[in-house]
Amino acid sequence: MTDIPHQTFARTDDGVAVAFQRRGTGRPLVLLAGQANNHHWWDGIREDFHGTHSTITLDYRGTGASDSPREGYSTMRFAEDVVSVLDALGVERADVYGTSMGGRVAQWVAALHPGRVRRLVLGCTSPGGPRAVEREASVRRALAVPDPDSVRETLTGLMYSPAWTAAHPGPYRTLGDPRMEPHARRGHLRASNAHDAWEVLPSIGAPTLVLHGDQDRLTPPENVPLLAARIPDARTRLFPGARHAYFEECRAEAGEAVRAFLA
Repeated sequence: MTDIPHQTFARTDDGVAVAFQRRGTGRPLVLLAGQANNHHWWDGIREDFHGTHSTITLDYRGTGASDSPREGYSTMRFAEDVVSVLDALGVERADVYGTSMGGRVAQWVAALHPGRVRRLVLGCTSPGGPRAVEREASVRRALAVPDPDSVRETLTGLMYSPAWTAAHPGPYRTLGDPRMEPHARRGHLRASNAHDAWEVLPSIGAPTLVLHGDQDRLTPPENVPLLAARIPDARTRLFPGARHAYFEECRAEAGEAVRAFLA
């Protein structure tokens, strides 16, 4: 499997052009980013998987080079967009690794299209719905203030520990797509907030690994046992001291855990 030019597009069944990117050679691994982020979320670590996999990323509708429709934002709809990308690539079956909202999307891909997912990794995510453990009200308030600089500072602190940011001054790739249109940003927020895959999680047949930072306040780690209890035979691992972006802060350990699981 060879690289495809930087911006290639899949056309969804509702007519949206979704940009996707493929790098490396080997078994396909779909990498799904967090809410209101494009494929650059993975720039710092995607090469860690190229020893065994080709990596496939996409710009969610409303982000990056993809179309930005007024309607059609939900985690289930994003999952169908992922399948459209796999169809465009001619990939019948792939490993799927979703983090944050991408983990919510990945749940739907695995539940609704079981034949397309070989192995599933869910990172810093939750099942959604009334049974999920939500972030504290103080976190929600801090992210809802009108000052974008304040929100960015808050989000950075939720993503990374102070020690890590002191050693890695950025720029950070996980703080949102700055070019998103307001309607798309609202659509992503609604999609993530409305996610509820609780009832379909037991139908996931792919071997599943659930990863999380134990100091994550954006998506509390109490969601890990909830996911593990609902998905048959799911394995779990927590990264001590890590916040939401455990996959960067604990890059070596998290990358090795994923590679070993996918092997």
